[in-house]
This record gives sequence, C-alpha cells and structure tokens, in this order.
Amino acid sequence: MVKKLKIGVIGMSEGNGHPYSWSAIFNGYDPEAMKDCPFHVIPEYLSKQNFPEDSLSEYGEVTHIWTQDKEVSKHIAAAAKIENVVENIEDMIGEVDAVLLARDDAENHPEMSRPFLEAGLPVFIDKPFALSMKDAQEMLSWSTFESQIYTCSAIRFAEEMKLDDEEKKELGSIHYIEASIGKYWDTYAIHLLDPIVTMFPERGDLLEVKAVKNGEIHLTLIKWKNLSAYIKVTGTVKSPFAITFYGTEKSITKKFSSTYSSFKRSLYEFVQQVNTKKQLIPTGQTLELVKIIEMGRV
Repeated sequence: MVKKLKIGVIGMSEGNGHPYSWSAIFNGYDPEAMKDCPFHVIPEYLSKQNFPEDSLSEYGEVTHIWTQDKEVSKHIAAAAKIENVVENIEDMIGEVDAVLLARDDAENHPEMSRPFLEAGLPVFIDKPFALSMKDAQEMLSWSTFESQIYTCSAIRFAEEMKLDDEEKKELGSIHYIEASIGKYWDTYAIHLLDPIVTMFPERGDLLEVKAVKNGEIHLTLIKWKNLSAYIKVTGTVKSPFAITFYGTEKSITKKFSSTYSSFKRSLYEFVQQVNTKKQLIPTGQTLELVKIIEMGRV
C-alpha cells in the first residue's frame, strides 16, 4: 500500500485562496474558522461536500504551512486543520514528503521553489508555472529527477469543459476556438489555454501569438498549424468563464462550474505523480503554455 503523504503548503498571493481550499481538500476543515476565509466562495463550495468521503485524506495530509504573514498562516491552519505553522519555508524540508506552492504570482515561483527542488522534494507549482521561458528553464534546471515538478490549471480536468464523442461528431472539423474569462492575463489566461492545449493534441506547431490590450481588456490571437484560438481576458469587466468550439457544422459553448472537483482531481494527479515518479503532464506542453503566456504579455 502506498504511504499517506505529509504535505507542506506555501501561500499566499493576492486574490488567491488556494492554501485554504487545497489544504481543506486533503484535511477537511473547521466550519467556524473557515467562515472567516476572505474568499467567500471557498466555504460555499466546501459546505456542499461530504467530509471525509469527498476529501483526499487517504492519500495525504497537509501538515505544515508557511505564508508571509504568521497570523494569516495561523488562520489557514485553524480553518484547514493544519498542525504546524513554520517560521521559514525551509523549515518544511525534512518534515514533509511533498510541497504545494499555492501561489499564482509566478514571478515568485523560482525563488520559492528552489529550496525544495534542490532538496529533492516533489513540488506542485500553482498556475501559471512561469511568465517567461527563462524562469521556466531555470526551475527545471534545479530539478533532481524528471517528475519532480507538477504544474497545471485544474480546468484541464473539468469534465463540463470537454467535448464528448457525439459533440465532436456534430461539430465537424474544428479549426477555431474562442474563450473568455475575467481577471488578468498573467494569472488567469492559463485557465483557458491549458484545457485547449490538452484537448487538441493535433493542433500542430505554435506559429504566432498576437496580443492587444485596452485598459483591462486583454485580447490574444494564437495560431498553431492546425488550430486558431481567440482568448479574451477582461479584468474586472464581467465575462463568462467559457470556451466556444467552432466547427464546420456548428458551434458549441462550454461553461466552467466544477471548482471543487477540478481542484480535487488536480491534487489527486499530483499525488499519483509523487507516488509513481512518472511525469503525467509532458514538460514540452508546459513549456509551450509558458511561451504563449510570455508572448501574449503586453
């Protein structure tokens, strides 16, 4: 039987509540403490689950936490039942089997991942992996084994965003996609790009990325040999979190809804990668996404 992992979590970054949610997916949570989570959607979707049945508690436990603010760390620890609040991130080394770098400010990923990568610990690096190929290659160079880094958007696992066989048949040949999301290119475009790249392995080589920005509105056209995608990231302007597939016969729009199950699946896959030491998401795919993000920054 595979041993239950001891996991450390690192946070926080502005607008990102993953240390709360990811830890709760493993540990369960304290409803009273979680009520004060600054991200109200998290206690909402946690309250719809049955714990421990819907948790990943049989696979791992988040045992250690570090954030920039010890009081924040203490609150997350109370809300998500984490035993140890550490003073320095390096204090986790030797105490945990794996690390969740649950921050989406990718410019900080190299500095924060390096101690763990060099110590040989598996690390789940939150999306996006990096904002530049330089940073991505640097982190990969610190790896001590091939499958040490796991990184993705959880939306790649959202079943409601995928086309089934019948829909593919109805659409005909697909050569164009439009997708939209709120927030910002650096942190949220990956939620559209990752599932598109995952769903279209025959997209061919990346040929061109053209981006324009008007205030908060960030529009990007991506051209592969066999596919084009138009990505709209709209800042504080409300837009649907959706992907529309345009085929030769019709179009179909898919909207995202499965926050908890998508996070859970991405964390489950990380545990599988840690246990099997097999790279589950091809590094070439990860680097292609980094390249698109870097080329699309304006």
